[in-house]
Amino acid sequence: PMGAIVSLGGCTASFVSDKGLVATNHHCVYGSVQYNSTEENNLLKNGFLAKSFKEELPATPGSRIYVTEEITPVTKMINAALSSDMTGAQRYKSIDLSSKSLVAECESDDKYRCSVVNFHGGLEYYLFKQLTIRDVRLVHAPASSVGKYGGDIDNWMWPRHTGDYGFYRAYVGKDGQPADYSEDNVPYEPKHHLKVNKSSVDENDYIMVLGYPGRTNRYRTALEVKNQFTWTYPKAKAYREEIIDLIHDNSAPGSDVRIKYESTLAGLANYAKNYGSMVESYNKGTTLVRKQALEAALTQWINADSARENKYGDALTGLNNLIKQDQQSQARDLILGYINYGKIFSTAKRLYRSSLENKKPNVERKRGYQERDIARFEQSMKAVNRRYDADMDQKILLAMFKHYVQLPKSQRLSSLDKFFGLESKFNEQKFTAKLAKMYKKTSLNKQESRLAWMNKSAKDFKNSNDPFIKLAVATFDERKKMEEANEELSGNIQSYRPKYMEALIAYFNAKKLPVYADANSTLRVTYGNVKGYSPQDGLVATPFTTLEGIVRKDTGVSPFDAPKKQLALIEDKQYGEYAKKSLGSVPVNYLGTLDITGGNSGSPTLNDKAEFVGLVFDGVYESIIGDWDYDTKLNRSIHVDIKYMLWVMEHVDGATNLINEMDIVE
Repeated sequence: PMGAIVSLGGCTASFVSDKGLVATNHHCVYGSVQYNSTEENNLLKNGFLAKSFKEELPATPGSRIYVTEEITPVTKMINAALSSDMTGAQRYKSIDLSSKSLVAECESDDKYRCSVVNFHGGLEYYLFKQLTIRDVRLVHAPASSVGKYGGDIDNWMWPRHTGDYGFYRAYVGKDGQPADYSEDNVPYEPKHHLKVNKSSVDENDYIMVLGYPGRTNRYRTALEVKNQFTWTYPKAKAYREEIIDLIHDNSAPGSDVRIKYESTLAGLANYAKNYGSMVESYNKGTTLVRKQALEAALTQWINADSARENKYGDALTGLNNLIKQDQQSQARDLILGYINYGKIFSTAKRLYRSSLENKKPNVERKRGYQERDIARFEQSMKAVNRRYDADMDQKILLAMFKHYVQLPKSQRLSSLDKFFGLESKFNEQKFTAKLAKMYKKTSLNKQESRLAWMNKSAKDFKNSNDPFIKLAVATFDERKKMEEANEELSGNIQSYRPKYMEALIAYFNAKKLPVYADANSTLRVTYGNVKGYSPQDGLVATPFTTLEGIVRKDTGVSPFDAPKKQLALIEDKQYGEYAKKSLGSVPVNYLGTLDITGGNSGSPTLNDKAEFVGLVFDGVYESIIGDWDYDTKLNRSIHVDIKYMLWVMEHVDGATNLINEMDIVE
């Protein structure tokens, strides 16, 4: 079934009909629902259903469906251009150039998107070739009171009662080939699509998930682990929560401003809770102690053999020395990253960088600015206004700059300080007044202006009087030097990380321990069983929740505000044909033992016949640290049961046209 599993470039999805119907999570289509919502027609609140192809709405500009067609090993080709006497920058640029050359050769036309991905920290490289569908349309999403039932309160929690599902459709030109949006386009007919088994699953049944998990860090060193949990996660959580509070405090629920920022809020809140829970799990557990014990055992094993010592002796110490160097600038790098939540400043930086990259041969341009990226770049410029409000943007930028000025002078950008007059003591009133003038004068808040700047030269940027463009130009040289320093460091790390991983793999093999690559957004399989767990002494979590649990949680107030129609159906026990005999009700969510992470969102859950029996969308609280440290006893995946999906679609939303379109089996 792997041909039916697709990537959305951050989430996973799957074809569930021969007319390009794509099933994924509600939170994966959330941005498109938000994009098409207004204060007068709030699709986030009310849900959306297209009863015909003509009623389907364009997804967020830049939305893509990626269908993996080929995977080719290219390690030898990447390594052929490397030598041991290279500087870090030379190594970085060599790998980058070799990768881009392979990608350019692979992308013979605009139908395909290719990427070179490293495994085991650069020990191996593979070339992935993906058919890229550019016309993506929103077909159906339940109301948020179903799709986000429980909201951030229930996020990562069990028991769960969330209908986290939604549907897109892939469209192509009349010739069956990928094409930009056009009313003349037709639904894509995939080579493979999944059958839907409405019988669902029982406790202990075999299940598997195929998807595109984002990132895991199971092989990071103890030094990296300690820093991540004691510094990076706490600091990043605080920044995210500050922006969340700003948006909540300055926009009313359901207002145009709040709707514009709902997608941003969802992303911020998800990871803020994730980071906090990560830290809590880390502090309760023994992750660091076990990581340190592994490194001690690895070092002892290496030193016990002269050949191994010669080959791997400096792998861990060399890598850790470079990691320490990288951590010296982490405070600056993190806050500069969060300053990018200021949309107009980040837009100005991207536009100016584009004008500079456009002067170079295509293969030498920075990723994101090559010819292959122009269409998505343009679409991102078009999408700005649906996720931007000038007053809110200004407040976010001010808040992040208050943290920036707390950095030591040696960590700050002198060009940024000079532009805003921050060389002396920070004066919030003056800074706010300057920002207000900049937002009043800029033209980058207009779509036509942003699109026009895409075609201008670097000279035009340098002569511009737009305050945000002037800021981007004034700070570019210093930001570029920082980027080059990071490339030098990354290149040096790329010479040590593969050696460390090679040593670790050799050690695991010698001890007959399993070895698998960290997740890296490429197609993976994980399998296990439907199974409950014991989160703490004296408690046992059963593997299924039911409709009645929705009623018990309901308060009538978001996020526990189930639709009145749904509550009435449950009250009357109107289960239709979707009740599970053993439960005496319709199952809503179930637990599995699958090893998932971010990026797996929207992955179809399949039974032992590779039939669709639900969607994975989350993990339990005890699973949060799983990106770093997986525990088979406590890690559990949370899935939307296909029975609940079909029940809501038929009895609450009337989406019978979609049910009829799918191949449904018992």
